[in-house]
Amino acid sequence: MPEVLKAPLVVEFPFTRSLGPVQSAFLTGLRERVVLGVRTGDGRTLVPPVEYDPVTAEEIRDLVEVAPTGTVTTWAWNHAPRRGQPLTTPFAWVLVRLDGADTALLHALDAPGPDAVHTGMRIRVRWAEERTGAITDIACFEPHDGGPPQPGGHTGEFEDPVTGIVAAARLDYTYSPGRAQTAYINALAGRRTVGERCPSCRKVYVPPRGACPTCGVATSEQVEVGPRGTVTTFCIVNIKAKNLDIDVPYVYAHIALDGAGLALHGRIGGIPYDEVRMGLRVEPVWTEGARYPDHYRPTGEPDADYDTYKELL
Repeated sequence: MPEVLKAPLVVEFPFTRSLGPVQSAFLTGLRERVVLGVRTGDGRTLVPPVEYDPVTAEEIRDLVEVAPTGTVTTWAWNHAPRRGQPLTTPFAWVLVRLDGADTALLHALDAPGPDAVHTGMRIRVRWAEERTGAITDIACFEPHDGGPPQPGGHTGEFEDPVTGIVAAARLDYTYSPGRAQTAYINALAGRRTVGERCPSCRKVYVPPRGACPTCGVATSEQVEVGPRGTVTTFCIVNIKAKNLDIDVPYVYAHIALDGAGLALHGRIGGIPYDEVRMGLRVEPVWTEGARYPDHYRPTGEPDADYDTYKELL
């Protein structure tokens, strides 16, 4: 049996957004241990608040304080918390309708086990010790036997309101390339590039996918392509990526390797960024021990004629 390749991969980026007056008041309230909802034209109180009535689409700005206690409307037990979740020990995800609200808020309930959770149970907010104006200012909910406290009637006006948030989006997964791409990766280790030819349309796909995306038939015939190729399209990158030691600006391009029926992407080096052009002939540059080309550089050949690569744009 050939070795099955796999590798852990992480895709992450910080998502930055500004807040309108309603969301700003809600998050600032959490920082100050106040839970705010918004009242609709027909008298319903929505928590978390929104800026437009989900039924009538009417703009709503009437902020109203609700209690930090409430009732579980439904729940699910989380026996294996993941990175970044509210608690590190098993807990319940609950929809809780806070006292004074007509809608439910999703959050974590700290409970000793699933037998301790039931629909209709009374719970209350457990505030985080350090609060910054985020939903995580509610550390979690906890069981509560007392009655609802009286809200203070806060109007939603605060000094130093929160005006924006940064939410880190992250996806951790294990990637396994399969038969076709495993052969492609193993060939790259020998500084060769291989694709697979469709038995129907005869296009050579690089990287190979194991099937032709056009004809829908399996591919197995390996074809070595390149190493030289032609720039078909490109973009100039002006924003430096995290953990990428490349000075900006630089060029990222689609490159049609000789013999391939599909362009792959790669960085262009060895030439000023403003001299890169469609039709530029390039070749790979490898670094010691690398499993893929570091970048592509000009070969010095005349530019390719547009008609030779126009179908690969």
